[in-house]
Amino acid sequence: MNHPSVAQPDAPGPNEAGVTSIPLAAMDIEVNTAKLDGRRRQITATVQIPHAIENVWSILTDYGKLADFIPSLKQSRRIDHPEDGIRIEQIGSESLLKVKFCARVVLDMVESFPHCLSFEMVEGDFKMFCGEWQLQPLEGNGATELTYTLRVWPSRLMPVGMIEKRLSKGLQVNLAAIKQRADELFG
Repeated sequence: MNHPSVAQPDAPGPNEAGVTSIPLAAMDIEVNTAKLDGRRRQITATVQIPHAIENVWSILTDYGKLADFIPSLKQSRRIDHPEDGIRIEQIGSESLLKVKFCARVVLDMVESFPHCLSFEMVEGDFKMFCGEWQLQPLEGNGATELTYTLRVWPSRLMPVGMIEKRLSKGLQVNLAAIKQRADELFG
């Protein structure tokens, strides 16, 4: 897959494919982590995207194309839902200390156009994986504030500290990729 390039912090400039990347530091993405009970965590990330709320919504709900531009997402596809709802399967992949880590989730999605897209894992590699995308129009400039909140409970086989750190960094990269995708499509 050919992903747009979202740089790691302090790594501006063209990558090996000659694509100019956007440094995460320039994206102004705020990430907060909260420890819930036990091994559960809540991670929230927020970014301002200079495009209309409907345009950002269209990117988030084009489930089959998310893996085309979100770097750690290897697969995203809509699958059959037993009650005619929206169900998607996603497979993420990251390299951690030269070891490839993959996680699979099947999510039931609830769309409340255009302000909230919530999800809950019904099958997958976590004990709990749920949250929501919140979209708020910003007054006066046609921009959108996009907030992603994830509540996660890793299985015992996954070190919670490592998962928390990787998910926090991954959310920065994912929100930067969504912002970059909006710029490419609507910019």
